[in-house]
Amino acid sequence: MSAMRTLLSSSALLAAMGLGYGMWSIISPGEERRKEMLKNLPESNPVRMEETRRRNALVMQALKEAAETNDNVARGLGGSRK
Repeated sequence: MSAMRTLLSSSALLAAMGLGYGMWSIISPGEERRKEMLKNLPESNPVRMEETRRRNALVMQALKEAAETNDNVARGLGGSRK
C-alpha cells in the first residue's frame, strides 16, 4: 500500500510539473517578440539612459550626504530639534 501511495504521489507531482512547464511555454513570448520588447525598453534610448544615470548619481550623492550628517534627515530638512 505504501509503494502504491508513493507511486501515485510521484505521478501527481510529475503531472503538476509537466502542466506548469506547459503553461509556462504557452505564455512566454517567442524570440521575435522578445527582441521587439527589448528594442522598446526605455534603456535602449541613449538620451533616456543618460537621464537615468544622472538621476541615480544625484540620489547616491544625497544618500552619501545624509550618511555623513548627524541630523535626522527623515524628519525634513534636518536642523533644529524640539
